[in-house]
Amino acid sequence: MQNSTDETAEKPFPPHHTERCVDLPGCRPKPSEEDAAAPDLVRRILESPNYRRADEDVDFLNRNGMRGTRLFLDYQKAETLLDDHGIAHSIVVFGGTRIGEPVAAKARVETLRAQCAEAPGDKDLAQQLRIAERVAAKSRFYDIARDFGRIVGSAEGRHGNRLVVVTGGGPGMMEAANRGAQEAGAKTVGLNITLPHEQFPNPYITPDLCFRFRYFALRKLHFLLRARALVVFPGGFGTLDELFETLTLIQTRKIRPLPVVLVGRDYWRRLFDIDFMVEEGVIDQEDRDLFWYAETAEEIWADIRRWYDRAGLDMIGPVSEGDPA
Repeated sequence: MQNSTDETAEKPFPPHHTERCVDLPGCRPKPSEEDAAAPDLVRRILESPNYRRADEDVDFLNRNGMRGTRLFLDYQKAETLLDDHGIAHSIVVFGGTRIGEPVAAKARVETLRAQCAEAPGDKDLAQQLRIAERVAAKSRFYDIARDFGRIVGSAEGRHGNRLVVVTGGGPGMMEAANRGAQEAGAKTVGLNITLPHEQFPNPYITPDLCFRFRYFALRKLHFLLRARALVVFPGGFGTLDELFETLTLIQTRKIRPLPVVLVGRDYWRRLFDIDFMVEEGVIDQEDRDLFWYAETAEEIWADIRRWYDRAGLDMIGPVSEGDPA
């Protein structure tokens, strides 16, 4: 027994995970006593951008040849953090950034009316007033989007983070939907995009759930990866881009069909004639039924729930392994 104890005492303890009793030779730069030029030479090496670690070298990451890495990071950061927060499914809301709160829209009209009264011959002002009046007429959709966000946010309270409102993070319709969800006490997500000019996310997104993407393609991917429905309010080029891309993916079954609701029949019927497309033979009749119209927040939510009941699917249930990504 004595021999065994002595042998154990002689065996070393595990070393410290970072510290050493004696520094390694490379822990100190070559001293000037050995070479007067050495300190300056070492400084120049350390200051060179090429000495930066790859994951800390932003200039290197921005090179054209690193696009694949940037695409991966654009995808992976949002994916990881959404998973960390338990965000399982989403109701995605798109819509115009120029359609704001009714009070603000009305104030804009009143300001332009006063300016037009002072300069009755100014055609540019008259055009601005006509546009402002049309925007003010559509500002009712801000309240609808806000109410809808509140409805989804209240449902989220029953489902945890399994169903949240996701928008593009900007003003207008997106702000309204995020705002309603926030007012319901729910988490709400914004997927912003980097543009050449400075922009800000709307203030109603959950702070830890606002992401800024470099690439539109990866942003669109994240819109649809967890989507359980797409709700589209009146908007411009960006709204149409996202709408038609989603319809194409459903048409081709590249993604599993999901409810697509266009809010404001009069706007959408004037913007594009779906029946004309069917009659011209550029789409099939069944493609006409990939979306429908709604006018109120309550109607939107009731329609989405009805779609899932008819499909025999659980809106907050797990996605089957066969679903395309």
